[in-house]
Amino acid sequence: MKDSFFRSMTWLHTWVGLLVCWLLYLIFFSGTLSFFRDEMSLWNQPEIHNIQAQTDRISAQKQQIITGFDYLNAQASNAPNWRITLPEQRVPYLTYGFAKPKEPGQRRSKFEDTQLDPNTMQPLAPFRETKGGNFFYRLHFDLHYIDVITARWIVCFASLFMLIAIVSGVVIHKRIFKDMFTFRRNKGSRTWLDAHNISSVLALPFHLMITYTGLITLIFMLFPYPAETSYDKGMRDFFNDVTPRNNVTDKAQGAAPMVKVNSILDQLYTKWPNADIRRVQVSNPNMAASTITVLVSPQKAFRDQTPRLIFSGATGELVAQTDEELSAGKALYESLNSMHTGRLAEPLLRWLYFLGGIAGCVMIASGCIMWAKRLRERMKKNAHPSFGLKLVEGLNLATLMGLPLATCAFFIANRVLSLQVAGRADKEVLAFFLTWLVVAIVALIKRDRVQWRVMAAINGLACLAVPVINALTTNGNIISYLINKQWALFTFDALFILSGILFFIQTEKLRTAKPTTKAIKKNTSSDLKGQKA
Repeated sequence: MKDSFFRSMTWLHTWVGLLVCWLLYLIFFSGTLSFFRDEMSLWNQPEIHNIQAQTDRISAQKQQIITGFDYLNAQASNAPNWRITLPEQRVPYLTYGFAKPKEPGQRRSKFEDTQLDPNTMQPLAPFRETKGGNFFYRLHFDLHYIDVITARWIVCFASLFMLIAIVSGVVIHKRIFKDMFTFRRNKGSRTWLDAHNISSVLALPFHLMITYTGLITLIFMLFPYPAETSYDKGMRDFFNDVTPRNNVTDKAQGAAPMVKVNSILDQLYTKWPNADIRRVQVSNPNMAASTITVLVSPQKAFRDQTPRLIFSGATGELVAQTDEELSAGKALYESLNSMHTGRLAEPLLRWLYFLGGIAGCVMIASGCIMWAKRLRERMKKNAHPSFGLKLVEGLNLATLMGLPLATCAFFIANRVLSLQVAGRADKEVLAFFLTWLVVAIVALIKRDRVQWRVMAAINGLACLAVPVINALTTNGNIISYLINKQWALFTFDALFILSGILFFIQTEKLRTAKPTTKAIKKNTSSDLKGQKA
């Protein structure tokens, strides 16, 4: 009975992992990069690289908001919406924006934004069009070209499979602490199993947390039934109930002058003396129904929803606000969401998130490579590989080598595409997917060691090309970033150089690797049996 249980769990672990491992790798890869999406967006905008961080950013916010109201009232007094986005530690510029009238068939209004240097309050040159780090953030749960709802269902099912694979992996892993410190080189699938074990066990708490909380972020899509049965209008009424909404000024009619923004800020600072304001949004400015919404950083509070206060734009009355004390259920949901996104993480914790994500990528990659390698080792001499084995090997090469190369192509496109080209941001994304497609086609045609070695070398060159092309096309480079203490930009280039070196090391290892011997096959088989017995 015991042996049967462990065999069943081993089968479950193998197949739930293998069936979605390439999609999971994409989710983990893009999600890991997303922990530094603001830094990627900064690198993608060389026009703002020389903006100096404000020495006292929070104390300058009040005057920046007052200036923004004067600017927007002069430029777009009849616009349907205004927004003032204040500088943050990772986003150095100030933005004043107003919504343009909707065009026929347009779901949301487009904003006309003016970016300013917060130190001089002078407008900056227009930014190049790019999605920056937000592309990877959206990719890891929206999958880009797929319908959003369909994509999120697919990601949810893949995450559920991941959770099952993690739990079943813990159940079948008897030597979990011993194997955490065991790595045997040049032992065929045994080596890949050791890599799989180490990357799984060392970051096991992170893997469990990030997978489970990922499902929680979409829990209302997965289980809408409590809200559907408890509210007359279902999810719409539910979100209106849990999110601060303006129910006071909606029915007000006619024009009305805007209240002095000083009175709004005085109320805010009375309530939250040390408020770090992220954004101010105004709907229906200069109308009796106008509202002013102030969004404040939660700072060290363990919550994902940005605290906000909503004021009447005509009278200055506080009409709605975020709950100061959360219910137990809402506090749990908010904390789990904030754990997944890592938005509140300080730099050290953000790097730990990043390293946990890298461990997740290694865990998934080593698992799918190990599966194919084991089948190869068990094949009889001169036997032809099955279609399933060739498919898995092709997908392994396409995903594990294609995604890093596509990422390099995305950032290289940001530098080499003309600033005047139409749809520039979409063309950067197109460069990413076309590069990945080319690697996939090559991998499905041929996927032996030569292809792995060639792709590793190409990836190495591409990684080194990113900082080189950046130096040739902008006024900055890795040396100037170091001298000027622009640590985000320096780290970005340094990571690409490090990745290039690692790819070249892999190229050399693939060149000198010896074929697996029969003795190793037998040892590997016995080791795997002992692992799961």
